[in-house]
Amino acid sequence: MEQRYERVKKTPEDVIFGVRAVIEAIKADRDINKILIQKGMNKELFNELKDALKGKNYPLQFVPVQKLDAVTDGNHQGVIAYISPITYGNIETLVEELIEKGEKPCILVLDRITDVRNFGGIARTAECQGVDAILIPSKGSASVTPDAVKTSAGALNRIPVCKTDDLKNSLFYLQQLGMRVVACTEKSKVPLYETNLRGSVAVIFGSEEDGITSDLLNLADIKSAIPMIGEIASLNVGVAVGMVLYEKTRQELRG
Repeated sequence: MEQRYERVKKTPEDVIFGVRAVIEAIKADRDINKILIQKGMNKELFNELKDALKGKNYPLQFVPVQKLDAVTDGNHQGVIAYISPITYGNIETLVEELIEKGEKPCILVLDRITDVRNFGGIARTAECQGVDAILIPSKGSASVTPDAVKTSAGALNRIPVCKTDDLKNSLFYLQQLGMRVVACTEKSKVPLYETNLRGSVAVIFGSEEDGITSDLLNLADIKSAIPMIGEIASLNVGVAVGMVLYEKTRQELRG
C-alpha cells in the first residue's frame, strides 16, 4: 500500500530546502539534525550535494518526493535539511573545562532515546537537578528540535547538549578524566539507594525498547536498578531519569 504524506500548511521554522541552501549550510558547519534526499534525485545536483557532504557525518535519509512535498511547497530540488535550534557542544572539552574550574561534573547520557518530546521532558528534569550536560549519539537518537525545546520548557536553551559519533569512546575518555560511569538498568541487583551517586558521574539511560547497549553496560563502573514492587518490570525512561537524578541530589545535599 502506498504511504500517504499529509502536507503541512507552511514550512517548519527549522527547515531549509534547495540544493544551494543546504550546501551552504553544510559548508558553514551548521548543526544539522538530518538531511532528507529524494530517491532518484537529479544526478548532477546529487553529485554536487555528495561532494559537499564528504567528511561530514550528518544523518541522511533517502525518501520519496512525496515526503519532501509534504514538508514544504517550496522548490526543494530534492533535498531538505532540518537545522538544530541549538549549537551542539563537545563533551570532552566541556568536562575538561569543568574539572579545571574545580567542579564535579554530572553528565546525563542518553543511549538511543528517540522520542523528541520524551527527550525534551528529560532535559527539563536534568536542568532542574543541576546536570551539567546531556550526551547523545550522533545517529539513532532524538535531536534538539523546536518541539523538544518547547517540551523542555526552555531547558534545552540552558543546558549544553553534546553529540558524539561513538558513545563508548566518549565515556571511556570521561573515565580517564576521573568520572565514574553509572548504568541504570533493571538487570542490576544493586538498588539505587545503595549506589553512590556523589561527585563526578556520567549516568547512562537506554532506549525503552532494549535498554542500554551491551558495550556501554560492560564499560560502566557501576550498574544500578530502581527498586520496584509492582508487576510491570520497567519504567518510562523520563520517569526513571527523574528518580535517579533526585537520588543524586538527595545524596549531595546530605553530604
